Amino acid sequence: MTEQAQNGPAPVFPPLFRGLADPDPFATGCAQARAGVDAGLVLFDLQIDRLSAAIVFAPEVPLADAAVMLPLCGVGFQNAFGAHAPPEVAVHLEWGGALRINGAVAGRLRMASDVSAPHAVPGWLVIGLELAMMGASAAPGTTPDHTNLFDEGCADVDPVLLLEAWVRHTLVWINRWADGDLRGLHAEWSGLVHGIGDPVAGQDGVFLGVDDQFGMLLKQEAGTVGVPLTALLEETQ
Repeated sequence: MTEQAQNGPAPVFPPLFRGLADPDPFATGCAQARAGVDAGLVLFDLQIDRLSAAIVFAPEVPLADAAVMLPLCGVGFQNAFGAHAPPEVAVHLEWGGALRINGAVAGRLRMASDVSAPHAVPGWLVIGLELAMMGASAAPGTTPDHTNLFDEGCADVDPVLLLEAWVRHTLVWINRWADGDLRGLHAEWSGLVHGIGDPVAGQDGVFLGVDDQFGMLLKQEAGTVGVPLTALLEETQ
């Protein structure tokens, strides 16, 4: 990994997006959104060992629909990563936001908003991205369910270019979603989802898939139950 992550040029984003370097993108993004910042702010912290970023959105639809930004940003990440990583490196998405590289967790997406009621229209919604670029001191293989880009043969992936591509590809999917192409997003995400047919950690049931609003469908002894995407919202101060 080069020093460009710390000392190189600032990322360049599409029109209507603007960047701001910050050591804690997600927390600062929520604070900025709470203070009334316009949508389109991209906060980022690019280090040798990690990439952290957050995007501030201003949805004009109920939270139950706006929460689709979490899987949408996941699809945007996979598309961006596929354009910069070796073709043999696979990316899969967990419903809960985890990002898997070659089967192991290398990062996550997270979500916060100023409302929690599914039918309320948010004043803001923030999606955060965290990605391990290099590992800690543990030897490769000692934590088989966790990895990083360096250990997966992606040492040449430039974090600046990856961040730029994430925002661009996410914008493409936002436009498709805004034009009513929820089916296309479902199809793309369904080809990337991890864990269908497996028991869900922390839940009593087996992951069957998602409903039309990307809520998780759990098969339990008493039948199938749904867990809405809004259950993934984090509380912020």
